[in-house]
Amino acid sequence: MNTVKIFCLLLAAIFLISIESGAMASDKTYHVSVKGSDSGDGSSAKPFKTISAAAKVAMPGDMVTVHAGIYREQITPPRGGNSDQERITYQAAPGEKVDIRGSEIIKGWKKLENDTWEVKIPNSFFGKFNPYSDLIRGDWFSDKGRQHHTGSVYLNGDWLMEAAKEEEVMKAADAKNPLWYGKAEGETTTIRAQFLNADPNSGAVEINVRQTIFYPDKPFVSFITVRGFTMQQAATNWAPPTSEQMGLIGTHWSKGWIIENNIVQYSKCVGIALGKYGDEWNNNNTESAEGYVGTINRALANGWSKEKIGSHIVRNNTIAYCEQSGVVGSMGCAFSIVEGNTIHDIHIRQLFTGAEMAGIKFHGAVDVQIRNNNISRTCLGIWLDWMAQGVQVKNNLLHDNEIDIFLEVDHGPMLVSNNIMLSKTSLLMNSSGAAFVHNIFGGHMEVIPYDSRLTPYHKPHSTEVAALHDNPGGDINFINNLFVNRGNARQYDKALLQVRFSGNVYTKGTNQADAADLAKRFDDLSNTQKTQLLVRQEKNALVKQDFDAAATLITGKDGIYLDITLDKGWLSEQKRDLVTSELLGKVIVPDLPFENVDGSKVKIDTDYFGQKRNASNPAPGPLENWKDGKQSIKVWPAK
Repeated sequence: MNTVKIFCLLLAAIFLISIESGAMASDKTYHVSVKGSDSGDGSSAKPFKTISAAAKVAMPGDMVTVHAGIYREQITPPRGGNSDQERITYQAAPGEKVDIRGSEIIKGWKKLENDTWEVKIPNSFFGKFNPYSDLIRGDWFSDKGRQHHTGSVYLNGDWLMEAAKEEEVMKAADAKNPLWYGKAEGETTTIRAQFLNADPNSGAVEINVRQTIFYPDKPFVSFITVRGFTMQQAATNWAPPTSEQMGLIGTHWSKGWIIENNIVQYSKCVGIALGKYGDEWNNNNTESAEGYVGTINRALANGWSKEKIGSHIVRNNTIAYCEQSGVVGSMGCAFSIVEGNTIHDIHIRQLFTGAEMAGIKFHGAVDVQIRNNNISRTCLGIWLDWMAQGVQVKNNLLHDNEIDIFLEVDHGPMLVSNNIMLSKTSLLMNSSGAAFVHNIFGGHMEVIPYDSRLTPYHKPHSTEVAALHDNPGGDINFINNLFVNRGNARQYDKALLQVRFSGNVYTKGTNQADAADLAKRFDDLSNTQKTQLLVRQEKNALVKQDFDAAATLITGKDGIYLDITLDKGWLSEQKRDLVTSELLGKVIVPDLPFENVDGSKVKIDTDYFGQKRNASNPAPGPLENWKDGKQSIKVWPAK
């Protein structure tokens, strides 16, 4: 064989390997239309019919533009991009509504009695995955003594509630919570459902048939953008931190995804997953602190680093109706940004429970930024569990949650600034090394004084574990916050480590429950003295127990408004410091300063709206510029 032939063969081999690995960059645009054909070439004249067909040929740098319609498919991208500059982008055509569903319309229903109907479906209809034989399961999951399937039944786009027993679905229906019940036996799946004053054969009934909507079936499929879709009705399973985390859309242990401007809803467990890969340890003797330490060590061996994993952007999405989490991520979330999202109605039905439910639930949130989100009607707004080192939670609106923020067995540094928290409970704390700066606290706090679990802290801005440490309470800063309604930080009187309060304002009702407790022990103190005692660890407190801020949220046509009463006299009556890295100092356990994710120094010189603060005397709370007296301030725009 001559030299020329050898050279040509080598070039051909390199080309084929490059195509397989996704290394060859392109800049083509492929089109997808419900009127197209997968035998087409993806051009605007001959579009593909399915997004999956476009995914098979899309290379780094390519764009997949999907035109209006409903697409019932599960997209499994075989490759990602090469870099942030050479990514593969999947987008809805500008101005067109694209709906991707994990469900199918089901007809052939027969009425039984009351409002109960039945349909029998051959199991072959579902292929390899049948959500009506697939049970929800996993580490830290509790079924409350009954079975739960990953399948669901939808009437006019809204899901029915799964009955615990077949006889329940045969009774007269509750108009607010109609039921369904399903089982797969032999070669047939039977589903019974309550349809109130509706004909299920009209095309209004759908059932889950797919586990996910957009999810690669292997790790390290990186640099993908998913933009502008409605994605809904997926049969996702429980996603614990020790196992593979599959969401309705998920990144599957990769780097550099952008998930933006989507509606993500009706996922049985998880909406968006930025999480862990799967291995033989999935749900296998890992349900313990020691088990998760082993999971972390294996993840480090499997590429958990800033170079290979994380750095995702999840922005401007609406995420709703998920019964585990809106956004979940175990370690795969590191170095990511979650911003501008509306997250609501998460874990509302509570038919099952566990330890992974929240609007945002992250493990290993190293240098993560959670900012400018509106999170409401969840069991828990933001839950940062293990290794939230360098995290910044800022400029968020949290309301109508059972708990707004939970920091669990983290060592810091963690910065929580410029947030509006108006749920009954603002904080659940089982961590040290946090700074709460310029927030509105409208609810009380629950503090766990000590947790013996040994959990990791890291080298600065890295996933590399420095050491393990137990979790004493304290080492917390509360600086320049505004306490309203039921705001109460009194539990930190029992902290094991130091707690610093400075520049905070306390209005009527704050610390109210503890004042009654102190009255029993210190009857000889005046009300003013009792209030001062409540903040005895505080420097420069402004206590206004006769001033009712009366903070409430009002939803209008053009957004959400904060109705609140404020006093401009607070600006001259109390001198506050601008919060900086130097002011905050170092956290105790990892001995690290508060820094931005790029290693630069922290300076809280802007407010909730991004407006400049008065550097010589910043206003208390998240808002820098406000009027005197009662006012209505728009804090979230209508979408």
